[in-house]
Amino acid sequence: MRRLLLKTFSGGSGQTVQDAELRRALVETLYTSPVSLATGALAGIVLSAAIAHVSRDSYLIGCALLLSLIAVVRVVSGLIFFRRLEKTQRAHSYRRWATTYEAGAAIYAGSLGLLAFTSLIRTHDHTVHLISVSLAMTYAAAAAGRNAGRVKLAVAQSCLSILPSAAGLWLVGDFSHRILALAMVGSIFGLADSARTTHGIVMQALRTKQQKTRLATKFEKLASYDSLTGLENRMAIQMRLRDMFQGNYRNYDAMAILWLDLDRFKEINDTLGHVVGDTLLCTVAQRLGELVGARGYISRFGGDEFVILCPDTNRFTAQKIANEIVEDFSQGVQVSDHLLQVTASVGLAVGPQDGRDAEELIQHADLALCEAKSKGGNRSVSFNWTMKERFHRAHEIETGLRRAIENDELLLHFQPIFDAHSGRIKICEALLRWDHPTLGRVSPAEFVPIAESINMIGPITEWVIGKACTIAADWPEDVRLAVNISPSSLHSGELPRIVIAALMQSGFTAKRLELEVTESIFLHGDGQTHQMLQALRQIGLRLVLDDFGTGYSSLGYLRDYHFDGIKIDRCFMSGIVTSRTDQAIVEAVGHLAASLDMEIVAEGIETAEELKYARDAGIHNVQGFLMSRPQPASVVGDMLRRGVTIGDAMTLRLREQTAMRA
Repeated sequence: MRRLLLKTFSGGSGQTVQDAELRRALVETLYTSPVSLATGALAGIVLSAAIAHVSRDSYLIGCALLLSLIAVVRVVSGLIFFRRLEKTQRAHSYRRWATTYEAGAAIYAGSLGLLAFTSLIRTHDHTVHLISVSLAMTYAAAAAGRNAGRVKLAVAQSCLSILPSAAGLWLVGDFSHRILALAMVGSIFGLADSARTTHGIVMQALRTKQQKTRLATKFEKLASYDSLTGLENRMAIQMRLRDMFQGNYRNYDAMAILWLDLDRFKEINDTLGHVVGDTLLCTVAQRLGELVGARGYISRFGGDEFVILCPDTNRFTAQKIANEIVEDFSQGVQVSDHLLQVTASVGLAVGPQDGRDAEELIQHADLALCEAKSKGGNRSVSFNWTMKERFHRAHEIETGLRRAIENDELLLHFQPIFDAHSGRIKICEALLRWDHPTLGRVSPAEFVPIAESINMIGPITEWVIGKACTIAADWPEDVRLAVNISPSSLHSGELPRIVIAALMQSGFTAKRLELEVTESIFLHGDGQTHQMLQALRQIGLRLVLDDFGTGYSSLGYLRDYHFDGIKIDRCFMSGIVTSRTDQAIVEAVGHLAASLDMEIVAEGIETAEELKYARDAGIHNVQGFLMSRPQPASVVGDMLRRGVTIGDAMTLRLREQTAMRA
């Protein structure tokens, strides 16, 4: 019996919840259905009024009025709480509200018990007895179900409403009333057990909901934050930016985006390892937080790129923040035992001047960053609309390159290279031209780097070599063809196949084809570069080192690789008349070529004095606007058929210039 009483009145101590969030949720369950609370109150008011009306007893009328007043107060407080919960989605001061509810529920249950007890001992009307006892019993059953989230409260309500009723039945004295009293007392145990069972179900549901909520919060954080640095990630900052544009952007005079990229990060990551690289990124994130402070939101956009969103920031302030970042990182970054010389490039864009929406503003910050990187990094650049124009032009070039070959938009011009002593045309250099359908003539200096970046240089190189060999097949046998080769084409591994296919299809002989390569092919040189050059020589064609003297370790390349010729860059020839230094360099190169049994070409000859110096220095071949500009294939073919010499070419060129001036 003792165990049964402890179990009944313990309120489910084994289920006692220590977690504040669960206790808060349990309080919310008490108020979640104001309709049921109001319905129960209305039933109590009506039935108590009926008892008072039938009995005409002043005490019962007082009990009925008290019961009605308590019911109204409970309904009003429940509605107030429910309204607040609807607005905030969270119960504030839940302990006070729990105490209020428990006190109201206890007083109301006690009032029902008092009404039943009073009606049983003051009247002999069985109808009044039936209504009062039924009201108390029904309320106890309803409370056990509705308030099962708070077991002690449910049991207390059952006791306060049932025990006075049972006492009244017992005092009536007849056998049937006392049997009913005992049954009502026994029902308390059943109602308590039912409340505990329901409480367990409610608790399990709340725990499951809480776990799901915490899991959802965890996944939301994982989706919105960078796991390495703890900063917001790309998705989070983009959503924040969109929200500002869509919602509160009108509250800001301006809004700045700073896009930061670390210079030389890949080099550090590759040489010192990913652990040092990751530590560097975390250190950068920490330093950015200290530098920016409350002026903006920092996110890691990916890799070594960080984006800073600065609300209510004009261009002057944004530039100041960017300069502070660049200046701070120019001092280096200490990572463990390494002082890393890592600089930063920053591109910034300020809305609404630089962007009408989130996507455009962040794109323009990226364009400004590209501008900063192209200028060598370690600087900040503010967006201007000329960058957008260059971007659109580059995009149009990129799109056009993909269809330039099939649309027959590419063409070749050829610039003659003359023997400095005999004066005859010895070599013709193929020069690529592109007539874009809307942009007009586009310079190779502009579209070749783009072609390399989109892996279009291979097909273009194949077209150039094939077309040039086909045209040159009709030239005299003693005239060679020179073709410039992009470093990326040489590193692709496809060049020998392309050359062999072009020679076989055109019938052009390999010994008449020479490929011009620059020293840049050796910057990332490895065994593959050497093998590729060897394979090209085995085919039988000639190799020429272009732009000699402008790269690194030129003499080392001449020692390690067997070139058939070298071309002196035009920068040396343009100053040869007035610069003793340039004269000495050209003479030295001439002697070097003679000693190594290599031909030498001086390019960029534009005056008769430069031509004379080239001849006196022992230069074999000369090329430049003095003799001929690049010409269409038909013009060059005609020059070859007529046997045009340097003198003829200079005369023809003079006539062209005179006609242009006229």
